[in-house]
Amino acid sequence: MQTQQTSATSYNSSIRIQGLDGKYTQLLRDGLPLYSGYSGGLSLMQIAPLDLKQVEVIKGASSTLYGGGAIAGLVNLISKTPEDEPELSFMANGTSALGLDLNGFYSQKYGKTGTTVFASYNLGTPYDPADNGLTAIPKFERFTLNPKFYLYLNEKTNLNVGFNYVNEDRLGGAMDYVKGDSETGYFERNKTDRLSTQILGSHQLSDNTALTIKNSISFFEREIDIPSYTFAGRQTSSFSEINIATSLTKTEWVAGANLWTENFKQQQGDPAQDLSFTNYTAGVFAQNIWDIQERWTLETGLRTDYQSDYGVFVLPRLSLMFEPTNLLTFRIGGGMGYKTPTVFTEDVERLQFRSVKPINIDETDAERSIGFNLDGNYKWSITNDLNLSTNVLLFYTRIDDPLVLNRTSGALYEFVQPGGHICSQGIEANMRWKYKDFKLFVGYTLADVNQHYNGASEQYPLVSQHRLNNVLMYEKHDNFWIGLEGYYYSPQKLNDGTTGQSYWILGVMTEKKLGEKFSVFLNFENFLDTRQSRFDTIYTGTLNDPNFRDIYAPVDGFVINGGFKLKL
Repeated sequence: MQTQQTSATSYNSSIRIQGLDGKYTQLLRDGLPLYSGYSGGLSLMQIAPLDLKQVEVIKGASSTLYGGGAIAGLVNLISKTPEDEPELSFMANGTSALGLDLNGFYSQKYGKTGTTVFASYNLGTPYDPADNGLTAIPKFERFTLNPKFYLYLNEKTNLNVGFNYVNEDRLGGAMDYVKGDSETGYFERNKTDRLSTQILGSHQLSDNTALTIKNSISFFEREIDIPSYTFAGRQTSSFSEINIATSLTKTEWVAGANLWTENFKQQQGDPAQDLSFTNYTAGVFAQNIWDIQERWTLETGLRTDYQSDYGVFVLPRLSLMFEPTNLLTFRIGGGMGYKTPTVFTEDVERLQFRSVKPINIDETDAERSIGFNLDGNYKWSITNDLNLSTNVLLFYTRIDDPLVLNRTSGALYEFVQPGGHICSQGIEANMRWKYKDFKLFVGYTLADVNQHYNGASEQYPLVSQHRLNNVLMYEKHDNFWIGLEGYYYSPQKLNDGTTGQSYWILGVMTEKKLGEKFSVFLNFENFLDTRQSRFDTIYTGTLNDPNFRDIYAPVDGFVINGGFKLKL
């Protein structure tokens, strides 16, 4: 997994899995697709962690339960729920880049009811460590409010209802302009308002069978301002699902139906290139897990979607797991997926939606994918104090008829399908060593990603073919922990045909508990001060009219952050 920055000045980012574009990664909140479409470029930066219980990652095709768009994989953010013991937590964080984060979270059960409330305030100060006159971290101010109400009607039925509101004003660009010292200079301003509702209910039909309903409605408005151009739009989307799950002695079933709707209305921009659209997707699915024998488990799934613009898609999925011993596990699986053409891509984000022609539905097809994974896991208790856990994953994904943004003979950009495919294949190998209070994580990823268009083959841009991920931690339970992290990125091919340099990112993270309820933390992020501006250029041209290059390395450099956590 890799966070890909799409703007040099505003910090917009997306999540890439196994080298594929962020548009192929699905970002969910409690199983609901709240962060898609027009809101995707800013979502990652607007998610605070204090109310998260855990993060689930599924790599590879995940089409049966989550839809065909999760070609590369998905990230599911799981929220905290009320417990019998009430929780009141606060966190304050400040950075050497003059950033400030204030967060609060409250959770409690009241008999047959419960509630969680999360609120945060985030402030960013324009920051230019390269002294090149451009913001590496933009000026921004963000408010977040996320209350949820839980109703436990009886032992068999429960319901939770909540909403999430985010308001942000983000301004990046020339430092003199952003700080108000000059009325001229390049700038990029993002004003966003996000409101989403969530409803999740479940009812136990019997000891083995449960019925679940889900619904979310999202309203997202965003205005993007750059010199001499403004783009703005409003996205209204919804997701509804009903499913039934049953668990028997040797088999489990999940079956259901869901409906996505999406409406985007362009409010400002070039009327000649109106990107407005409306569509919907209706799907039915079934998934089965069968314990064939003591050591063999088979998982099969089938989804059928009808997309209002592109028709019917049938998506099978299969996974077989073999456990020869309690310490060793093998799994092989594969599935099919699809991605309907969308203007909300990383390439369009880099253009701030300027001069982009709308997609011609009659002349485009959906992108279709097929993927396979083979992985093995081994756990070994060498001694009472020394343990080893290893995992090796082989992956392959092929995407046919990919949609590519090209510049026309004029000054416009249009989406075309050049005829061909994208192929992502490679290996992920991970080891975790544990010795008493020490943990060592060592990971290596080989991602061989290539695009094959019109009979020619070349490396896919912005992919580190070789990655190293290393973390060494010392943790004294409920007292103190310190960690050293090191990440290596091999050279990446850029969209302009050049090759970016390799680099390392090193960091130190520490936390110390002071009593049962209070802790302090201090992190030294990227203390080698690795920055793209130290070994490569960020832009060409002038500060008033820059032409930005691909961002493939950090731009903010060495940053210290620290603060405290208080749990009452």
